[in-house]
Amino acid sequence: MPDTVNQPSEPGNWVLIRRLFGLAWRYRLHCLQVLGIQLVLLTLGIGGLILTGLGIDCIRSKVDPTPVVAARGLHFNFLDEWPPLQVLVLLAGTILLFALVRAGLNYVYAISVNRLVQQKLVVDLRSDVYEKLQQLSFRFFDANSTGSIITRVTGDVQSVRMFVDQVLIQSVIMVISLTAYVIYMASLSPSLTIACLATTPVLCVIAAWFSREIQPQYALNRSLVEHMVQILTESIQGVAVTKGFGREGEARAKFDAANLACFAQQRGIFWRVSLFSPAVGFLTRINMMVLLGYGGWLVAHDRFPLGTGLVVFAGLLEQFSGQVNNVAVIVNSVQQSLIGARRVFEILDAPVEVKNAPDAIRRPRLTGAVDFENVSFAYDRAEAVVRDINLSVKPGECVAILGATGAGKSVLMSLIPRFFDPTVGRVLIDGQDVRRLNLEDVRRNIGLVFQESFLFSNTIAANIAFGHPEATRSQIERAARIAAAHDFIVILPEGYDTVLGESGNSLSGGQRQRLAIARAVLLEPAILLLDDPTAAIDSETEHEIFEALDRAIAGRTTFIVAHRLSTLRRADFIIVMDDGRIVQRGTHEELMRQPGPYLRVANLQLVDARDLQLLGLAGGEASS
Repeated sequence: MPDTVNQPSEPGNWVLIRRLFGLAWRYRLHCLQVLGIQLVLLTLGIGGLILTGLGIDCIRSKVDPTPVVAARGLHFNFLDEWPPLQVLVLLAGTILLFALVRAGLNYVYAISVNRLVQQKLVVDLRSDVYEKLQQLSFRFFDANSTGSIITRVTGDVQSVRMFVDQVLIQSVIMVISLTAYVIYMASLSPSLTIACLATTPVLCVIAAWFSREIQPQYALNRSLVEHMVQILTESIQGVAVTKGFGREGEARAKFDAANLACFAQQRGIFWRVSLFSPAVGFLTRINMMVLLGYGGWLVAHDRFPLGTGLVVFAGLLEQFSGQVNNVAVIVNSVQQSLIGARRVFEILDAPVEVKNAPDAIRRPRLTGAVDFENVSFAYDRAEAVVRDINLSVKPGECVAILGATGAGKSVLMSLIPRFFDPTVGRVLIDGQDVRRLNLEDVRRNIGLVFQESFLFSNTIAANIAFGHPEATRSQIERAARIAAAHDFIVILPEGYDTVLGESGNSLSGGQRQRLAIARAVLLEPAILLLDDPTAAIDSETEHEIFEALDRAIAGRTTFIVAHRLSTLRRADFIIVMDDGRIVQRGTHEELMRQPGPYLRVANLQLVDARDLQLLGLAGGEASS
């Protein structure tokens, strides 16, 4: 199953609802506008029913002149002086006018709701979530899968929209409407109102049961969908591996299984919703049966008028039932929105571990002196992956870092630009604790080149200028020349304006690395961090990369993770790490005279080199 954002405690439903109300409060003017339109629509709807009832009573008075009891407050004396036909024309025209106004207001209502929930709330909330993602440390992204994060930014934000649109607004409309209907029905006939609404408590019980039953199902559904998205993401990212090993069938079966699991679980939700909605509808139909029985008896015994009494009451009860039927939609929506809101708020509430101090020191330009003082680092409460590091690097020095996988090399370098903060000790740049320096200043003074450098689906020029978007074309070309990338760029169809495919896959590994070096050099950084930049590159390309690196390193403090002697020899000094500690340090010549990990690695590489030379000689003799 997919990872979830770690939180100290999961908020309850009422806490989430309060926060959702707080979110809606940001758009209170839009909400009031929508509710105001609904109040006018409600008034026009009731007014149309009253006019219809008056018309029916008018017609009945011509058919049967026997006086009947009038509904309370619905007799307009001035109509008695008008001819019946004139009265009917007036009523029909007014009803038509009401209908036209209602149609126009319904259109305005739809536009207003769309502007509120789609153009304001969804856009703003997605921006808030994305902004928070930019503030979170690598620890968050290590703990949460790509599919999980994408699902939260897309589907779960839509669930929050559902709360404002289909829960909050619709609930307020429903409460106002039901209150108005009940008050008006009670003014017409209290006894008939009580009789017709006797099933309402049963409806409340059913709604409460349904709410308890459906919420865990929606939570499970969201996890299953997230799992399916994660499988899809991995299958796209690893398509070369899948095809290379001929595992397309297994990949398809894995995705089909996840897809069918979502389908089966959604079918269970649909089955529960399908039971709830008809149950609500059945209860409201019972109300109509009571109205026809008891209300008809009142009309037959001249205790209740037909038009302004029974017909108006029936219209009110029908609209009351329609609003009650919305309970099914609202209860269903509130459960979906609570699940989505919880997941969105988990991102918004995630602690920002690396941030500027309130009195952060501004240093637009750094000289590049780096010191580690008793530094240790651990993920959460796990065992430290870097421990007891003491290291001093002068401006312009190049430090190579050697160590086995998991020795802590990349973590050590990640502490310099504050991708993480030390658990113990401190990292200093130019004599200042890096946590006291302005974070943006620190990172703009550090150039990064990773083992697998990521390139964006944009032009080559835009990729080089990613960290310095205001750079001129001449500055971009200068950085490319330093990185030995200019020559291959200019022969591309559009040169620097060539648009790269996803992750720059249209380029070779060496070309991508040279663009990454150019991107780092363009910043004119005081510090360069090179995380094994030649690990996945052939020997010929490695030579080209080294020429670029030699120019890039000149005059800059450089940390380079490396395993090849050709790289290690270029450093001013070397540190060897094992199990998170520095176990050796010195120049290449010094370490070659010391028994230890460095000498073992060097001897293995020298043996391999001799073997290659022997193979070359044997091949030459055979060919001759």
